[in-house]
Amino acid sequence: MANDTRTRMIEATALLIGQRGYHGTSLNDILSASGAPRGSLYFHFPGGKDQLVIEVTRDSIAKVTERLGEDLAAETSPAVAVHHIYQSVARMLEDNEFTLGCPIAPVVLDSPANVPELAELCRSAFEQWIGLLRQAFVRAGVPERRAHALALLVESSLEGLMVIARATRDRAPLLAVADEVAALVESAVLAGEARQRAEAAV
Repeated sequence: MANDTRTRMIEATALLIGQRGYHGTSLNDILSASGAPRGSLYFHFPGGKDQLVIEVTRDSIAKVTERLGEDLAAETSPAVAVHHIYQSVARMLEDNEFTLGCPIAPVVLDSPANVPELAELCRSAFEQWIGLLRQAFVRAGVPERRAHALALLVESSLEGLMVIARATRDRAPLLAVADEVAALVESAVLAGEARQRAEAAV
């Protein structure tokens, strides 16, 4: 029962933070949504709301990181992998009826400067996600500098498109940009391969 209560609080907090952000989610909201008694919050999370939000954010980041790594490893072509990622995000938004997007974006936008551990988690998350994309592009032969720029482009476009999709309640923008970004990645890979062949021939 104790674990069930803890799980309900974590799930409720993840949902509320995703919808309302850090400042828009109160302890009363969490308790009401989870059906947990007030005393159980500090039993499971002695640090209160901040500890709970940090744990939820860390868990959400780990899930996204794992899924991104799997998507990039599952395809031999990074362009195909990137296209699949955009499609997956589009399906996720449609499945949750455009109520949830990136799990850390609401936290970043709320800028809870009084919780430095939370800010560091979000900074590190973007670093990890951009790094995974960059590594995939480099492995495919894209020069490091361009691979980093492409990784930033993919991550930033996904973040922006999730906001647009939620505002318009339409996944079409994600699918449209998926084609363009995948084509750009493919072009970078082909250019990298051509450069490597030219260097090998010298």
